[in-house]
Amino acid sequence: MDLTIHYTFLPHDDPDAALAFYRDTLGFEVRNDVGYGGMRWITVGPPGQPGTSVVLHPPAADPGITDDERRTIAEMMAKGTYASIVLATEDLEGTFERVQASGAEVMQEPTQQDYGVRDCAFRDPAGNTVRIQELR
Repeated sequence: MDLTIHYTFLPHDDPDAALAFYRDTLGFEVRNDVGYGGMRWITVGPPGQPGTSVVLHPPAADPGITDDERRTIAEMMAKGTYASIVLATEDLEGTFERVQASGAEVMQEPTQQDYGVRDCAFRDPAGNTVRIQELR
């Protein structure tokens, strides 16, 4: 089997704030920005990796989600427990400084973990955990 990661999805509750974070702070390219019914789906991805994208989506867009589920999702997003992504960089310190300077909420400064990786963590504007590991 030959599989690659093509898309992954992260919820947003403010498309402009999400776009500013992923495009302006992290340096991702905007690959698509689609509006429908007052909602926006924004596809971004790292330069040089055209086959890997993150779709920033309105979490309540699925018609199969009940109002109670929408409330639960909103509560989990507010607490930062709904979604996460792990990114990697060769320059963890420089990346940390750039993201911190943007005003993003720091969850963890660069730290050597007991399980063998050095990483840091932020919350994006929707509360998603963005963990960044250092490539070796």
